[in-house]
Amino acid sequence: MASAVEELQKDLEEVKVLLEKATRKRVRDALTAEKSKIETEIKNKMQQKSQRKAELMENEKPAAVVAPITTGYTVKISNYGWDQSDKFVKIYITLTGVHQVPAENVQVHFTERLSLIIWDGQVHILKSFDLLVKNLNGKSYSMIVNNLLKPISVEGSSKKIKTDTVLILCRKKAENTRWDYLTQVEKECKEKEKPSYDTETDPSEGLMNVLKKIYEDGDDDMKRTINKAWVESREKQAKGDTEF
Repeated sequence: MASAVEELQKDLEEVKVLLEKATRKRVRDALTAEKSKIETEIKNKMQQKSQRKAELMENEKPAAVVAPITTGYTVKISNYGWDQSDKFVKIYITLTGVHQVPAENVQVHFTERLSLIIWDGQVHILKSFDLLVKNLNGKSYSMIVNNLLKPISVEGSSKKIKTDTVLILCRKKAENTRWDYLTQVEKECKEKEKPSYDTETDPSEGLMNVLKKIYEDGDDDMKRTINKAWVESREKQAKGDTEF
């Protein structure tokens, strides 16, 4: 069965043949008008056909596949700064662009741990906190701090998001107390590095302990220098010269 466009094209060809044979002006004018009418109908039909074809192709397109949002791997945060006021210990973590992620992507939890300490004559449960920043530039960032130096109030602690910075506010359980370190581990490590002095022993013995530690930790040049000084000191003492 011929389509409507094909039928119109046949009509148009026949009108053209008649127009060529017509000699009367009135007849030619009528045929010319009919020719224009048929040409217009053919044009409109063709446009409608093209439009329907485009719509059909659009509907047949597969649905766009939306890639799931992934957070890639998790980066452990090791660099931070901290200071304190009378009421808070403040931990500063620098993360470029963190202020641009949704607020719910920055999570801080303050928790109690089972480690106990006796402080100010009372037994306290040590507190800790963990930070998780999700989907920041395709990665997640985490930080866990256990065994804070002194007790904090979980309820009074919080976080703030600033430009490229996460500020963690640990509310001190006892206000107006100074923290020399952030954690118990940091305190123990620092105190191990300090030379031990016994005030009840001979001061010269304490000096010898210091020199011994310097000798053990020093390089070959340092050891040669100490050995030379020791030999010269012994020679002077043997001669009765007590100056050193």
